[in-house]
Amino acid sequence: MDIQKEYNSLMSEVLYQGKKKTDRTGTGTLSVFGRTIRHDMSNGFPLLTTKKVWFKAALTEILWILQGRTDITYLQQHKVHYWDADYKRSGRTDNTLGPVYGKQWRDFGGVDQLKNLLAEIKSNPDSRRLIVSAWNPIEMDDMALPPCHYGFQVYINDGVIDLMWQQRSVDIFLGLPYDIAMYGLLLEFLAKGNGLKAGSLIGQLGDCHLYSNHIKQTSEQLERYMYDLPTINVEHGLYLEDDAIFMPVHNSVSLNNYKSHPSILAPLSVG
Repeated sequence: MDIQKEYNSLMSEVLYQGKKKTDRTGTGTLSVFGRTIRHDMSNGFPLLTTKKVWFKAALTEILWILQGRTDITYLQQHKVHYWDADYKRSGRTDNTLGPVYGKQWRDFGGVDQLKNLLAEIKSNPDSRRLIVSAWNPIEMDDMALPPCHYGFQVYINDGVIDLMWQQRSVDIFLGLPYDIAMYGLLLEFLAKGNGLKAGSLIGQLGDCHLYSNHIKQTSEQLERYMYDLPTINVEHGLYLEDDAIFMPVHNSVSLNNYKSHPSILAPLSVG
């Protein structure tokens, strides 16, 4: 299971076999529905090499979510700006994106799902309820954008932890490389913090699409060869101790031996 081959296979399928479909932004897409991608973490950290993926952006966003933050200021301070357009479109003026991912992970109707997950990993690792959900219909209308990746589940067996995330809407060219990296980081954080080995990373993907203004860029990326995947070092993992959550910070995570082709610019569709 190699994420680069899985990603290229999905991208090729949508490019050559996807059906035309309208979308919320008015851009138009090629789309398929219901696909699974897998990666064995022993093969390296899943940061694509056929174009440059900004590791710090993925790291910043997952730390932002884990902290329960919804403010756009934190992202901008770390030079992450791909949420800016959705914030502007939403008409909000409070410097937040509304009750998006971090709010739901840490306060879903008063429940800290992340804390519950970490407690269960310690006390009942064989549980089939090791799940966190961001899909909260009651607060959906107040979100700048409903969650694209809306839930994840972990599975622990023989000292190995696997993670599977669910995603309703998959912008394959721009968004998916960062979603893969974010959940790869989350899996590594959980493994490190709880004395486990990171196993399989699995994405269960709904509407997988390429925007019509990403076709040329997709063809260019598919022509590029793949470099070996990098590795990461996590000094401090994600764990629960004495009812307090301990989690990594930016400088406790390092990326090693990342070699990639140059980035490929493409417009972000917002509407």
